[in-house]
Amino acid sequence: MEAAAATETCCALCEREVQQTSRHHLIPREEGGRHGPTADLCQPCHSSIHLLLDNKELARQYHTIEALRNAEKLQKYLHWIRRSRVERISNRRGRE
Repeated sequence: MEAAAATETCCALCEREVQQTSRHHLIPREEGGRHGPTADLCQPCHSSIHLLLDNKELARQYHTIEALRNAEKLQKYLHWIRRSRVERISNRRGRE
């Protein structure tokens, strides 16, 4: 009987080991970053970035992982997620 291979990967932003990541364009595609650098992020980080920062902010100020880690708007979230085991989050994007 074969042992199951470890399928965990690391989120580039929160640095947690997670089951799955998605590709985040560091410069949003809508702002010209279609073929630019990307980072593998867990779903909670990816969703929270797009909830808390708009595409223009991402393109102009937060186009590196280091800049995202230092973004004032993400500090409370990062403090929480680094201590969490959450794999999925619903941010209710677009709701007021």
